[in-house]
Amino acid sequence: MRPAVPTEQLWQWTHAERRRLLGLLEQLPEQDWQAPSLCTGWEVRHVAAHVASSPATRPAAVVGALLRGRGSFNRALYLEGLRLGSRPPAAILDELRRYDGARTRPFVTTRWDPLVDILVHSQDIAVPLGLSHPMPTAPATAAAAHVWAAPFPFRARRRLRGFRLSATDAQWSAGSGRAVRGPIAALLLLLTGRSALLSQLEGEGAQTLVRRQLRPPGSRPTGVHHERPGTNPYWADGPDPDHHVGP
Repeated sequence: MRPAVPTEQLWQWTHAERRRLLGLLEQLPEQDWQAPSLCTGWEVRHVAAHVASSPATRPAAVVGALLRGRGSFNRALYLEGLRLGSRPPAAILDELRRYDGARTRPFVTTRWDPLVDILVHSQDIAVPLGLSHPMPTAPATAAAAHVWAAPFPFRARRRLRGFRLSATDAQWSAGSGRAVRGPIAALLLLLTGRSALLSQLEGEGAQTLVRRQLRPPGSRPTGVHHERPGTNPYWADGPDPDHHVGP
């Protein structure tokens, strides 16, 4: 069941996280903008540009991106991120400031997507840079519950079938099977296909996930294998092999 969170609350959380990400990005030295992010094929600048431009995305822009991506939504996102991220950091920061309080979103998304987007992409930037950017518990818990309940784009219930996920710092748990325990931030990244914080998880199930991470591509692990750039930038390590849809 999806959490019953008022839309007003979702926007308040989203706006607060946009401002926090802006504060982080404003402190980055220029070379960090070219550093790899957790999103395969995207550098920090591409993730930042994607987040900054999302509130301003109009239907015509989505159609144009799909044409450039030859009908693949994920490739369209990937290429659009590369294009937008080619701008100077100052331009990306200006756009993020301009839309930090916006309540618009691409027409193909749900009311939850802006929050999930900013929570996860902030970590896509901060984690590989070794920066501390704590994820607030209440928004992260609500986002985790939504991602687990939603059938796509992450298909978390399918990918993590056979695991019992439990947050150690929040009132949230889901699934059944081998235990996976840890901070809600690490669990949200796991739910969205990112293995970067697996080291923060414990339990029999966590050990299984680590072993699956070490498998070669094509061995069908649970959301932790590497995928070629451009297929799905929302998945740091690659989604379920049968899943190629981005939010």
